Amino acid sequence: MPESRGPVAPKDPTVKRPFYFIMRDKDVFANPQPDGRGIQFIFESDGRLKASAKLVGSVEDEEMLKELDTVEGLRRQVHSIGVAVQKSGEPIKVRFAFQMYGKKDPYNSGTTLSMDIDTDGMEMVMDLSRFEWSDDDNVPGQIRFEFPEPGVAARVSVCFYMNDGYTAPEQKDDHEVDFESEAYKNMIGRSLMQKGNLTRLKKAIDKARRGERTEVAFIGGSITQGAGAIPININCYAYNAFKGFCDLAGRGYEDNVGYTKAGVGGTPSEVGMLRYAADVTDNGKKAPDVVVVEFAVNDEGDETKGECFDSLVRKIYNSPQKPAVILLYSVFVDGYNLQDRLKCVGESYSLPMVSIKDAVYDQFYLSSEDGGVVSKNRFFYDMYHPTKVGHRIMADSLINLFREADASEAGEDLDITDIKPPKGGEFENVYLADRANIDSLPAVISYDMGEFTGHSEETQFVERDLNAHGTPEFDNNWLYDGTGSTGVFRARIKFSALLIAYMDSASPEVGCAEVYIDGEKKLEIDPHIIGWQHCNVLIAQRGVPSAERDVEIRVKDTGKRFTFLGFGIVD
Repeated sequence: MPESRGPVAPKDPTVKRPFYFIMRDKDVFANPQPDGRGIQFIFESDGRLKASAKLVGSVEDEEMLKELDTVEGLRRQVHSIGVAVQKSGEPIKVRFAFQMYGKKDPYNSGTTLSMDIDTDGMEMVMDLSRFEWSDDDNVPGQIRFEFPEPGVAARVSVCFYMNDGYTAPEQKDDHEVDFESEAYKNMIGRSLMQKGNLTRLKKAIDKARRGERTEVAFIGGSITQGAGAIPININCYAYNAFKGFCDLAGRGYEDNVGYTKAGVGGTPSEVGMLRYAADVTDNGKKAPDVVVVEFAVNDEGDETKGECFDSLVRKIYNSPQKPAVILLYSVFVDGYNLQDRLKCVGESYSLPMVSIKDAVYDQFYLSSEDGGVVSKNRFFYDMYHPTKVGHRIMADSLINLFREADASEAGEDLDITDIKPPKGGEFENVYLADRANIDSLPAVISYDMGEFTGHSEETQFVERDLNAHGTPEFDNNWLYDGTGSTGVFRARIKFSALLIAYMDSASPEVGCAEVYIDGEKKLEIDPHIIGWQHCNVLIAQRGVPSAERDVEIRVKDTGKRFTFLGFGIVD
């Protein structure tokens, strides 16, 4: 019989290295995936990682921040990664994965670091020296929390333990937001940039209150999609502003008030004006009474620098339903937005305008004693998107406008037909010609899809309305699959302006295309410029008399795929 042993003294604890957070008590949600799992994707490329280090970890050293732009710099600075995941109920196993994007094939040729973690809140530490790294590593790409099933909410913290020779900044705690305080109410009040003519908005509230069918819609970029709100479908600003509208009218979703959320990440109003009919009106089946337009942080990608935004606003405002149009200006962590460029549109048409920048940005730099209400870390999920708290602030800012409209006196509607568009309105009447409707459009005299016979499922998926699962954008597309010999789509179209919608991609298996009009090259399309899979639109020709013209889309490398989403036509 072996000799009995007393308790064994534990080893001395490992001395913790200096560290800083890149996530701290961050909400995540297991979004449904086709394979039955649930995943929260958190993208770290394009400056996002160093923005998180600065925002959450208080890193101010510019050399340290710059190192986070590359895998080489990350490995030089970071010794190990600490991860903690906590959810209510029985603990489960969650996989933490940190994927590096490759040089040759961003999504497939880089290293992926991973480890399994219990959701009990205990920190697990990943030593970077234990992994075999790819020679093709380029930039830190994305972090994933992979759950065995969808629908799970959790809170996570991730910190970087530093190599010898680095000094970590002090990690600061944030105070909770007091949503009932006078300071909070004052902050929300500052968001009302312009009341404008509230007649249409007041009519919509009264219509809903009477029990008549009323539709409230939101169109914009990823913030309108709900990015940063956990879960995305019920904690986004759009749904909570909609609920505020319903509460004010004393009606609800189950009664007579409809809700449409049409946010698509990474897309400007140049794309928005082409998808408005499908995504907001369901191709004429819905007639919105209120439309919130949120493109203030997306429209740097609008090649007209405001005319597409102006055209979209006019398209909505002048539609038969005569909806109330609200301009919402969101903000990035560095204070960037385009409200100074775009506000002339709201001023010219006397539209209500709500600025989140005006509400929150200056108070970021105040202590709570001096009027600070919410910190950047509490407001921003990453450098671009609000947290659940940030989305609530956006919703409360819109609800504040709804209350102003409800309390206002009935007035006369404003006819903007004869008001000169401040940015130009050439695209007000643009519409999309895609695979579903091209045969019925008088402006399309004829077309030959050639070897664009396929249908691409490599489209951008977004969570629409109250759905937590993604549905495809521009699903009625044409795919050239790379196996043909010519790769040419031909059409004869009557137009005064023509736009081309296509799918961006980071894949090296996707090729470029050229657009020819009456035999003259007008546009070259490189789907790799943006660097990720999403829908895009470019102007091929504009400002010409309406006439029939021959249009060709030619794939440059016939051995590669290209997805054509449709024509934007002004005839």
